[in-house]
Formats: sequence, structure tokens, C-alpha cells
Amino acid sequence: MTIQEARQTILIEIKDLYEINEAANIAELVLEKITEKNKLSRAIEKEKSLSPNEIEELKKIISRLKINEPVQYVLEEAWFAGMKFKVNKSVLIPRPETEELADWVTRDSIKNNQYSINNNQFSILDIGTGSGCIPITIKKKLPGAVVTAIDVCSDALFIATENAIANETEIEFTLLDFLDENKWKVLGNYDVIVSNPPYVKQSEKQSMHLRVTDHEPQKALFVPDEDALIFYKKLADFSLLHLNPKGKLFVEINEALGDDVVNLFQQKGFNSIELKKDMQGKDRFVKAVKSW
Repeated sequence: MTIQEARQTILIEIKDLYEINEAANIAELVLEKITEKNKLSRAIEKEKSLSPNEIEELKKIISRLKINEPVQYVLEEAWFAGMKFKVNKSVLIPRPETEELADWVTRDSIKNNQYSINNNQFSILDIGTGSGCIPITIKKKLPGAVVTAIDVCSDALFIATENAIANETEIEFTLLDFLDENKWKVLGNYDVIVSNPPYVKQSEKQSMHLRVTDHEPQKALFVPDEDALIFYKKLADFSLLHLNPKGKLFVEINEALGDDVVNLFQQKGFNSIELKKDMQGKDRFVKAVKSW
């Protein structure tokens, strides 16, 4: 089987699961993983035969793709902010909108003169870090900042630590159940707190793709319908205690709950609350400033 034939085989096998453009992108990702050659090299060597080991690996990958396993989990890698991150079923697959959140934090910190390259006291906490994509991206763009990240899952923190090392960033990772307020005392005070918490209501599960509901960690996705703002309530209370004066809280949100999150933060006493849309025009992020 040649590289070109392998590409066609992938497309045929997954054509009923993906749109044609997405299937083509997946085929290229798979071939790059198997052959360890970039797209240009594969085009030049398209008639080159795969080795028996490469063919066997291709078969295994296709079999996993055909049961709707996300390609990121199959290949154990995902791209975020131009960097490669290791992922597995212990962590959510990084999304483009979360990249927007990390970018907003960094741009806002520089624009408002909170951060400078020589300010090694500027501190950031990421709550529910998963793969570590948010704090690692921020640390890359704000190298002088002191960045801490927490998660309730030890397996997730192991992946996040590997990603921090691979992307040459120094992050302090801590295993902590954020919903347990008794654990908050081990954390310090910060200039910025950022979080992409679970925010999908259980009732929304039935409308989601099986690639998400059958494979990604449920604990990192879903909240009960009757308490959909549970994490935002805790984030607000924690931030009022652990943000430095005029510190900022940045969160990613369920597009249907933008006004609810804004109202919650207003009731808690935050100032300068901003509801921001993502690139698809959906309410996706909120920034709130501690009023003292």
C-alpha cells in the first residue's frame, strides 16, 4: 500500500462519519503520524510503499476512528495556539474557543499594564486545567508571570505536566478539588484567575455528538440542570477571596447562560463585567473585575 492509497483508504473508511473536508484533514493527520513525514514530503513520495508496521498501525487507527473515537485521542495529540499537546481520555480535547480565552487573558494583561516582562510578581491561576493548554499558552506569551494550575484529576495533571515540559514552560500544578471550599486555603492570591469549567447541562447531552459524549471525560463537561452555575458561584466566591485588589476573573461559559453568569457576578459585587462572543458569534466568555 502506497501513501496515496493509504490516504484513499482512510477517506473511504470514514466518509460516512465526517464531512469531506474534515475527513481529508484527518487523513493528513493520520498519515503524518504514521509516516513521520510532513505534507509536502508525502506529496512528493506519494507512490512510496508503507512498511508492514505502518500498515498495521493504519488499520488500528482506522478501526478506532470508525467507532467515533476522536482523532485527537487516537493519535494522542492535539494542536492548540500553535503548540502540540498530548491528550488522552483523562482530559478534554482543547477547543479553538478556549484558545480565544487564553488570548484574551494575555492581551488584556499587557494592554492594561498589569503585566510586564520584568514583573515576576504577576500571578495567574487556572482552575480545572485539564491538558494544561490554558496556563501553558499564557505562560508562553507572558513568560515573566508566575502561573499555577489546579485540577481534581491526577491523571489530567500528569498529562498537563508532560505538556508543560514538552512546551518548555514552568507551571506549578496542584491536585485539588475546587468545589471543596475547605481546600481553598492552600492556594494564594492572584492577579488573574481563569477557568474553563464544566458548563454543559445534562439535558443538552442528547443533542451532542457521540464523539464527545462517548469518549471525552464527563466530569469535565457536564453540570446538573438544576445547578448549572455551580462552578461560577464557586469561582466568584473564591475570586473575591483570592484575587488581588482590582484583580480579574476570566471564564468560558455555556452560550445559553451568558446573562445568567453576568447577573451572578454582578450580585457578587464584581465591577466592569464584560460578556464577549467567540469567533462564531456566540456568547462564550465573561471577564469580571474585583471592585476593591
